[in-house]
Amino acid sequence: MKNDQPYGVLFESVKIGPVTTKNRFYQVPHCCGMGHLRPQAHAAMRSIKAQGGWGVVSTEETEIHPTSDLSPYAEQRIWDAKDIPALRLMTDAVHKHGALAAIELTHSGNHSANLYSRLPALSPVDQSIDIIYPKQARRMNKKDILEFRLWHRQAAINAKAAGFDIVYVYAGHGMSLAQQFMLPEINTRSDEYGGGIENRVRLTRELLEDTKEAIGDTCAVAFRFAVDELKGLDGMQFHEEGRAVVELLSETPDLWDVNVSDWSNDSQTSRFEINEGYQVPYIEFVKSLTTKPVVGVGRFTSPDLMTSLIKQQTIDLIGAARPSIADPYLPNKIKEGRVDEIRECIGCNICVSSDNFSVPIRCTQNPTMGEEWRRGWHPEKIKPRKTEQTALVVGAGPAGLECSMQLARRGYHVILSEAAIELGGRVLLESDLKGLSAWKRVVDNRVYEIQQKTNIEIYRESELTLSHINELGVNNVFIATGSSWRDDGVGRSQRKEIAGLETIQVLTPTDAIRKQSSLEGPIVIYDDDQGYLAGVIADHLSSQGHNVTFVTPASIVSPWTVSTLEQQRVQKSLLNQNVNIIPSKTISSANGDTLEMRCIYTNEATELACKTLILVTERLPNRTLYLQLLQEASLDSDTPKRHIELIGDALAPGLIADAVFSGHLAAENFETSKKEIERAMFMREMPKLK
Repeated sequence: MKNDQPYGVLFESVKIGPVTTKNRFYQVPHCCGMGHLRPQAHAAMRSIKAQGGWGVVSTEETEIHPTSDLSPYAEQRIWDAKDIPALRLMTDAVHKHGALAAIELTHSGNHSANLYSRLPALSPVDQSIDIIYPKQARRMNKKDILEFRLWHRQAAINAKAAGFDIVYVYAGHGMSLAQQFMLPEINTRSDEYGGGIENRVRLTRELLEDTKEAIGDTCAVAFRFAVDELKGLDGMQFHEEGRAVVELLSETPDLWDVNVSDWSNDSQTSRFEINEGYQVPYIEFVKSLTTKPVVGVGRFTSPDLMTSLIKQQTIDLIGAARPSIADPYLPNKIKEGRVDEIRECIGCNICVSSDNFSVPIRCTQNPTMGEEWRRGWHPEKIKPRKTEQTALVVGAGPAGLECSMQLARRGYHVILSEAAIELGGRVLLESDLKGLSAWKRVVDNRVYEIQQKTNIEIYRESELTLSHINELGVNNVFIATGSSWRDDGVGRSQRKEIAGLETIQVLTPTDAIRKQSSLEGPIVIYDDDQGYLAGVIADHLSSQGHNVTFVTPASIVSPWTVSTLEQQRVQKSLLNQNVNIIPSKTISSANGDTLEMRCIYTNEATELACKTLILVTERLPNRTLYLQLLQEASLDSDTPKRHIELIGDALAPGLIADAVFSGHLAAENFETSKKEIERAMFMREMPKLK
């Protein structure tokens, strides 16, 4: 691409110390749930990013020593030279496609529980570790600090041996020892490593200088720094101490990678921060204080905004974690003029939840993420059809859309039937709620591609019956008819129906969303799903002026959202809107305008006034059509054998990400032998036994 083209500036090379990146697209360090436990899967995933055009591809945080053991979380490790071969898999894979490989060296200080190594955690001061575990970190003395510097230096040398081009010193997200020494809230030392900002930055300066001295001849040294903790006067702020740190270290690193802290602020969900580039106001000052290149993040997907930021000299490199997960080919699509094909990140943090559950990364928009090695999946390519066949997909929700799109990519003729006038299913319903508008991108991206295909027929407002399917004469039927919310109160905490529901107005989430303007209060939302939807509905209805009480057997609102880093924001929003939150209680019965609740611990009964009860408990798969097809197939031996498959919520209700994955899996596995399917199913990385 020539520089006189609209986005040419994004494809200019940038010198970073002794190395040069081919363009301005920089995949910043992000966790992936693979780490040192799954090095082949990790290398394959990062390789796809490099194939997709990212100029720099980074690891996640990489533990440098057993005193920074993050078990059970599967991060990277470079404890000693034994880790080099596994890391070399990643650097070789990235270099093969012309990208630079970066590694984020990390000692997590009091963020490390050391559950595997069982060593004491280290900290600037004696304090509790910051996970819920009754253990404290010990204050580092001068000898400890010197040893830590030596560990970091050796890790940098090992990183160079592993083939990395850029090596990080890390002071961000509240997860690193260097940052903990910087923060006055933590560092109350009175020696040369505590007190004023210059003393609190001393350790970081030493780490940067040690790293440059050890490997700076051939490797760039990057500094990842959180300029603001978003705590106001209680934390580091970008216009005060954050700025002071940049001034003190301005020319020391070869690259500034700047963001905000903690992780929940850096990776805010779109539910609470819809704007792309939301971190720019915090980091735009950095360029004025250093001549070194600056990378910034903010869920960037718009090439127009990216170009503007470069031309305005706000940043030099477009940093991305989540957008590179949603679409590893984002740079190439911009370069090739395929901007309309970009799978935009929806900011749901399903990727984040994977790391929090210590499983390989996944993504709502990109079902191939995390499956590059195990299943051999690719975000842009899929194996061609084996034979010329037609497939019927019944239902155009997330599973049906993904299945149809991928079957068409393979070259099959596809008939897509949807009972409603619009394609999208549950995504359309949920994306109309407060904070979830970005989720509609799941539908928009797939519908756009489907409409470009000449081998997909779309039938809207077509609720198919068994006779309709028989008339079509299609032998390959994928049933994506979704699921329906229960209205009897059966859920996670109680397996029997709530008594007396016939005496009160009961609505499912679907009913409540569709009738939101005519609901009669007081409204009680009962959340025994304990996912995200009940909290979203409560937030949505209360923001419209409804009087809402939120009852849940859980101890907090929407406990699932802890894994997506937004639970505190969810509960804060409800409290700010005067939602009455009643935790740790089930609803046992209804009697007219009164509900009986019972404490999950004591079984003590209390009453609650209610006119409208919204039950968010469990869903039942819509399998009627599927069962009819199976029954017909078993009764009529003369009927040609059909491929009949349930997908998405009709198979097993779950997240939108689960539905998309299910649709993709069905398309990939169509006309695939049982042996091949099982090979991928049982694929895992095994430890080498000596």
